[in-house]
Order: sequence, then structure tokens, then C-alpha cells
Amino acid sequence: MVKEQHENLAMRVSAVTILGNLVLTVFKLAAGMIAHSGAMISDAVHSASDVLSTFVVIAGVKLSGKESDKEHPYGHERLECVAAVILSVMLAITGAGIGWAGIQNIFGDAAELVIPGRLALVAAVISIVSKEAMYWYTRNAAKKLDSSALMADAWHHRSDALSSVGSFVGILGARLGVPVLDPVASVVICLFILKAAVDIFKDAISKMIDTACPEKVEEEMREVVKAQDGVLGIDRLQTRLFGDRVYVELDIAADANATLTKAHDVAVRVHDAIEETFPKVKHCMVHVNPFEPGQKNCPCENGGAC
Repeated sequence: MVKEQHENLAMRVSAVTILGNLVLTVFKLAAGMIAHSGAMISDAVHSASDVLSTFVVIAGVKLSGKESDKEHPYGHERLECVAAVILSVMLAITGAGIGWAGIQNIFGDAAELVIPGRLALVAAVISIVSKEAMYWYTRNAAKKLDSSALMADAWHHRSDALSSVGSFVGILGARLGVPVLDPVASVVICLFILKAAVDIFKDAISKMIDTACPEKVEEEMREVVKAQDGVLGIDRLQTRLFGDRVYVELDIAADANATLTKAHDVAVRVHDAIEETFPKVKHCMVHVNPFEPGQKNCPCENGGAC
């Protein structure tokens, strides 16, 4: 999928989910206020935070897709990670606020706890179904585009669906005669939000500190390199994540008696094979070391590095 189509699909999915979350936010907020449900009002705030998070995702996708320039020769992919970090902080603040309000209600005057109305239950069910649908819609697009930002947004929808399940349980319990379960549900929702914030933060940071690709991916790269004609061994293979893209550095062994042109051809074959086989690789740097049969530092003799 070309870059423009990639961005257009991401924008379309984001627009649909923003509209859906706006409608849900208004509906759940109204239902929570009318039915006197703190859990449903908290759930509405969660949906509102999803609207803000999707705008952050849009900004991240737009900015990270900019072409390399003189000031940023390696590109702007890490801006998507910056957006994700901002998003995680926003979520953490939202979750902490909801949790604090719930705790205050739990340890407050029990006589002040109001039993939620039936409308709050209906709103919880509608929210669960709607947010789960948004999760699958966004998740499918994220997998198609291989977008970590969209995948994070998808899990926001899933966390909202799960928090609505908590709201449903809390509201139902309150209507059955245990009103304290409603603010307890608010605290549970807070925990869901905080977990989502921590997960997004950790994922974004890992992509900003040159974390290596998973070992399985690097092993697949080794197999591709070894399959190229003229490669006599792999002396070094290093990878680093750069936002959603990957940089690869390779030291390969080639015939020491080969001409410079032939050695260069080997390097080009390896470079092209890696970038064609692994679409997320933005650039593969290949260095060729001379190898002579029988030399003691042959990679094949050092534990199978070849």
C-alpha cells in the first residue's frame, strides 16, 4: 500500500471512531446524570479521552509520515512515539482523576450514595457493543497498515469496552441493593485506564531508545542474508527500532579475492533482499569483510554465526 493510501485509510478510520466516541460520550454522560450513576459518568469521561487520544494519533501519523529533510535526515517516524507518550500521560491523568473520585465516594457518607437508574444499565450495554465494534474495526485497519498508533487506539476502544463491563456490573450491583459497588466500579475503570496508559508508554519508549527487533525477526534476517549468492558468513547483525520502522546494520564476509565490483554486487543483493523481504526496514547498511578459506575467524567456526 502506497504512503498516501496508508495515511488516507488511517484518517478515515480515525474520523469514524471520533464520531462514534463523540456520540457515545454525550449519550453516556446524559445517561449517567439522569440515572445518577457515577460509574457511567466516569465511563463517559473515558470515551471523551478516547476522542482526544484519536486526535493525538492523527497528529502522530501525519507528522511521522513527513519526508526526510536537511534537519531530520533519518525521517520523522519517532514523532508517532512522541504522540503516544503524550497520549499515555493524558490517559494516566484521566484515570487518576476517576479513581480519586471513586475512592472519595467509597469512603464518604454511605447515605449519600444514590442507586443508579435503569437507563445507566442500558447505556452500559450499548457502550460495550459499540466499543467492541470500534476495537475490531480499528484493529483490522492497524494490522493492514502495520500501524502501532492505530493498534494502540484499538486497544483504547477495547479498554473502554471492558470498563463499560465494569460499569454494568457496578450499576447492576447498586440496583440490587449494594450502592457502594457503583463507585467501586469507577475505581476498576481507573485501573483499566492506567494499565492502558502504562502499556502505551512502555511501547513508545522502547521504540525511541533503539530497541532491537525480536530475536525471531533477526534470525529470519540471517536466513535471508545467508541465502544470497556470494555471502560466506555474517560477522555482525544489529537492528534498531525507529518509530514503526527498522534500521539494519550488517557486516558480511565475502571472497577476499573478489573484485571491488563483485563485492559491491554481493552487498547490493543483501541490501535489496532485506528491504524487500521486511517492508518495515527503512534502510539496511551492509559492510563487506574479506574472507579467505581456512581463516580462523570464520563465522562458521564460531558457533554458527554464518
